[in-house]
Amino acid sequence: MSDARPNSPTGAEAMVRLLAAHGVRHIFGLCGDTSLPFYDALARLDHGMTHILTRDERSAGYMADAYARVTGRVGICEGPSGGGATYILPGLVEAGESSVPVIGITTDVSVPSRGRYPLTELDQEALFRPLTKWNGLIDRAERLPNMVRHAFRAVTTGRPGAAHLGLPFDVQKAPVDPDDLWAQPEFATWPAWRSAPDPAAVTALVDALLSAKNPMIVCGGGVVLSGGEAELETLARSLDIVVATTVSGQGSLAETHPNCLGVVGSNGGTPPTRAMLEAADLVLFIGCRAGSVTTERWRAPTRRTRILHIDSDPLAVSANYLTEVALIGDARLALAAVNAEIAGRNTSVTFGAAAAIAPVIREKFAPFLDLAASGASPIVPERTIKTLNDLLPDDAVVVADPGTPCPYFSGYYVWPRAGRHFITNRAHGALGYALPASVGAQIGRPNAKVVSVMGDGSFGFACGELETVKRLNLPITFVVFSNSVFGWIKAGQKSGFGERYFSVDFSRTAHADVAAAFGLKTWRVEDPADLEGALKAALAHDGPTLVDVISQPLQDARAPVSEWVA
Repeated sequence: MSDARPNSPTGAEAMVRLLAAHGVRHIFGLCGDTSLPFYDALARLDHGMTHILTRDERSAGYMADAYARVTGRVGICEGPSGGGATYILPGLVEAGESSVPVIGITTDVSVPSRGRYPLTELDQEALFRPLTKWNGLIDRAERLPNMVRHAFRAVTTGRPGAAHLGLPFDVQKAPVDPDDLWAQPEFATWPAWRSAPDPAAVTALVDALLSAKNPMIVCGGGVVLSGGEAELETLARSLDIVVATTVSGQGSLAETHPNCLGVVGSNGGTPPTRAMLEAADLVLFIGCRAGSVTTERWRAPTRRTRILHIDSDPLAVSANYLTEVALIGDARLALAAVNAEIAGRNTSVTFGAAAAIAPVIREKFAPFLDLAASGASPIVPERTIKTLNDLLPDDAVVVADPGTPCPYFSGYYVWPRAGRHFITNRAHGALGYALPASVGAQIGRPNAKVVSVMGDGSFGFACGELETVKRLNLPITFVVFSNSVFGWIKAGQKSGFGERYFSVDFSRTAHADVAAAFGLKTWRVEDPADLEGALKAALAHDGPTLVDVISQPLQDARAPVSEWVA
């Protein structure tokens, strides 16, 4: 039984108090019958948090994901039982696989009604168990405080990830011991409780690195997630070593840095960058799982390349390559240890990367710049990317869907600052991510210019959230690559299936008209000569805007995707 006293808070009130105690400032979610006590507590209590009403639980999850990426705080999304629980799941899956701490709270039917066919009943514990880092159904009110603390501890420590809390209706109304409403402050931000690598392994890794003739670093998302950009820059400069990134790793090093090669892999990599990776005799992966996209299905680097690996997750190391030396620990701490070891040796070893990279970058960008100057209609994607790169401020945040925008922004947008300035859902690649995720990014980083780029397929998934954008008057600029096709699939059908196109084309939507109906200021651009003016006006407007760009179909474009180029 609970130790609750006469004026004890209810479970719903306790949940609100515990979220606030863990430093939560924003909650993204959608109401439902089983959430009424929780919503009533949010309405009545003085907690200092802002609730963002979304139009879809999927959107709530994606907003919380992007919010966590730009703030360093835990993203919180919530939704009701039944369909709400199933809809919120994609956001938790993406965040979990991307090592982003998000907690999804789904309310549920009362515990005594289970198995009696109540409306919206489903086995939430079983649903979320295989797809989250930690999962708990709070079936008794006295367990609520500890389970909330456990969720925050789970998502912020080790490899960050996603957690789920199920909150039944009757538990929301039951009393909770007020003395149990406490939080540990270090779990308000992430990564918490960082782990440092074994000093002996640090020595061995530096020995191996300095013994190479032509080494390269490949950074996944772990460097930015850990805040290790400055330590990486120190290592790159001290050894004059090549630094490449995955799509998720963009921002590990400013792409204007002379040691930055840019993205490698099948999405955003190019033949010149791949050739440089293939020529490396040693590759140091940092915060990178060396998956199929990064390595072009484990072809680059080759199996003969010497491999070193730094990662907070030991299961990611040696999963795909024989690893000579592994450092298990937080990327920032590991890089600091490596830098200290190198500085202590007073070595004169450098690898001449800056001089070697410069001609590769010129070769990579030459065909892109030719196409970016094209006056062809429909407008080629290269022209849109180049125009945005010219117009956006250095601290802008771009949120891209995985279709047409992702390979172009990964391959050819030059990010002038280190840090989190590019967000895309590369773990599972669901369409409909960029529009709602940009809401989370803008709320989390209100002083930055946020741009959301998507294909028209993705627009169709998520356009209802334009109402949310207008209601909050968020100054996001949306850019739609309008080409009337699920372009990624059609490009695959062209390159690998004899141009047998099946069920990938659809009618063109007047995206500008749709957005205008929601109250956004909009432009539709068909003539390339009008593109810069429209984008400049949209970016300067003090409210939400959308530019509908009539674009070259992806299957006809020259996207930096290796399987299509081949």
